[in-house]
Amino acid sequence: MNILLIGDGGREHAIAWKLKDSPALNRLFIAPGNAGTATCGTNVNLKLSDPTQVTHFATDNKIDLVIIGPAEPVEDGLSDRLSDAGIAVFAPSKAAGQIESNKAFAKKFLTDHNLPTARYATFTDYESACEHLADLDYPFVIKASGLADGKGAVLPQTFTEAKLVLRDLLLDNRFGNAGHEVIIEERLEGEEISLLAFSDGTTLAPMPTAQDHKRLRDGGLGPNTGGMGAFAPVPIVSNALIDTILNDIMQPTIDGMRAAGTPFIGVLYAGVILTEDGPQILEYNARFGDPEAQVILSLLKSDLLEIMQACIDGTLADNKIDWYDEAAACVVMAAAGYPNAYATGVAITGLEDANTKFSEVFHSGTATYADTVTSAGGRVLGVTGWGKDFRAAIDHAYQAVEKISFTGAQYRRDIGSRALNVD
Repeated sequence: MNILLIGDGGREHAIAWKLKDSPALNRLFIAPGNAGTATCGTNVNLKLSDPTQVTHFATDNKIDLVIIGPAEPVEDGLSDRLSDAGIAVFAPSKAAGQIESNKAFAKKFLTDHNLPTARYATFTDYESACEHLADLDYPFVIKASGLADGKGAVLPQTFTEAKLVLRDLLLDNRFGNAGHEVIIEERLEGEEISLLAFSDGTTLAPMPTAQDHKRLRDGGLGPNTGGMGAFAPVPIVSNALIDTILNDIMQPTIDGMRAAGTPFIGVLYAGVILTEDGPQILEYNARFGDPEAQVILSLLKSDLLEIMQACIDGTLADNKIDWYDEAAACVVMAAAGYPNAYATGVAITGLEDANTKFSEVFHSGTATYADTVTSAGGRVLGVTGWGKDFRAAIDHAYQAVEKISFTGAQYRRDIGSRALNVD
């Protein structure tokens, strides 16, 4: 098969790394890709916001399957355009992708289907939102309804701070159109986990649970980021709890979307909080997470391309998916200044030595200039290790980190420590 993979982050490098081992793979193109994906296939400079250009490339190169990694091309309708051209796509349609791209839509869907989620209200008017805040008698979180690179949720500590956040989103366009509608949602208490599952529109096949580290600094301190690391599986999550989340929350979601005429094909990502009243949905994503993909795909034993094809063919129920009975941890190495303004074009050394039998460096924001790999984003690398248990996985990840160097590199030193306390 000839495959076109859309995206340029660590998620896409992890997908490409897994795809290249498939016997069914002929050629792999990645658009636009990064310095890491170039080792797995051929990077091509396509304008993802131009679905006509992408469709023409897929047709001209006899692409059998397009895999869309990020959420933005789905929101822009790329999967629909490709499907209309008769090209198979592993990604939801624009309508089904609203489960992520439009949080107001997702919250209404959850409440309409009586699925467990926090109390909420949506607003497009600043004054109305402030009036609602003044009436609340419970802690809350403010979220941009649209796509905001994982940074659209803010937890203000005071009413004054909350008003500033609302002004930032609704009046000052912090996230552009993504923040023109906001959700004021009850802030729930409990451990947060991620449960991802492959979907063919009818059947769900769960992946190992994962836990992300959103804050910049050790101990969960500092500003929110797109994710500074992850580990899998989550040791506090039992098989019984996974079954509960799947059967009581995720499967009804898939069933409801199919009944609405918008079947969900691809990866459904449930951000779940484990409250005293049971698991509740914080949000849905319509794709692999980043850096969750790096740890989850490190544990996948089965052929990823076969699984994706089964999702498209509607035969997922007939496809047995095997996972390694191991643990994995990913440490994100970010640029100086991230998540605010950061420098690019910084040379990176030690990458080849960091790839071993028990570790892989997934590139998140890199490029190649004059045969030198340089930084090209805020989150630069996702250094991933695996092993028989969390101690081994974490050690392998940090041993690889120590071999890599670039000016201003910052990373957390406590990734996976919560798993060690349980493991």
